[in-house]
Amino acid sequence: MDQTKTGKANANRFSAADLVFDTDLSRVEAQAVLDVADQMRQRPARYRRVLAGRMLALLFEKPSLRTRVTFEVAMKSLGGDSIFIDCRGEPLGQREPVADVARNLDRWVDVIAARTFRHATVEELAAWARVPVINALSDRAHPCQALADMLTLRNVFGRLEGLKLAFVGDGNNVAHSLLLTGAQLGVHVTVATPPSYEPDPEIVASAAAIASRNGGFVRVLNDPVEAVEGAHAIYTDVWASMGSEHEVNLRRERFRAYQVTQKLFQGADGKAVFMHCLPAHRGEEVEAEVLESPRSVVFDQAENRLHAQKALLWLLLTNPSARSHSRL
Repeated sequence: MDQTKTGKANANRFSAADLVFDTDLSRVEAQAVLDVADQMRQRPARYRRVLAGRMLALLFEKPSLRTRVTFEVAMKSLGGDSIFIDCRGEPLGQREPVADVARNLDRWVDVIAARTFRHATVEELAAWARVPVINALSDRAHPCQALADMLTLRNVFGRLEGLKLAFVGDGNNVAHSLLLTGAQLGVHVTVATPPSYEPDPEIVASAAAIASRNGGFVRVLNDPVEAVEGAHAIYTDVWASMGSEHEVNLRRERFRAYQVTQKLFQGADGKAVFMHCLPAHRGEEVEAEVLESPRSVVFDQAENRLHAQKALLWLLLTNPSARSHSRL
């Protein structure tokens, strides 16, 4: 089948106005992002001008390599362009209200991606902007990362339904998004953290309800060995996310037993892969030998940020039920 026709069929399955939180995408819409991402990776030339004349604004309060580069390359490779607005020295809402920022930007650009400390900032941007808003990372969620991770798993194993994903470490924004997006796509997600570092109970409950509808399950444990038993993928992240740097020494002590080691992998499936959203601290949350081993797919994940975000941008901007936000 012609790839552009297939892409249009996927676009017809997509009605989301924004991606602020993982649950903004239904199961069908999340699958559409993955399907279009695969098409764009296989036939990039067919999509080279699909966003010609469109402009993306990148609002970043945090440093970035993968997120910034992949969004900029994604937009340009689809025929559009982007502008980077550095908010690292002046958080959004400090100089002028977030609502005013949104109502200015939506006069100039076609889509906004925001990488913020506070999740509420992304929510406020989406509430006031008349163009799609994408969460490029907040303290509560990292939905673009989870989409790239699901794409990576599907590429490796040929399916998602029934796969076992074990996240070991801090119950942070990445863990939240893996729980929710994994649950939408039928993945069995287990999170193992030290006591008091579990993911948000409301998010766990939401993910459990979603999983029950889609043939998956979610679990939260404190035992990393139990968590990885039979897992197809072992995933970790830094122990102290941006904003928690003051806890580095404390967390090194409390998370020591949660390091992903070659020994930990012995309990996983024989074909299990290692995943990390990067940047990684070798010798802390993961042994260097694991990160650099043939089972590591961390750079495939990084590449798939590009493909997943290309698909997301195109689907949001060609959505036949174009967004129209009512003002607060």
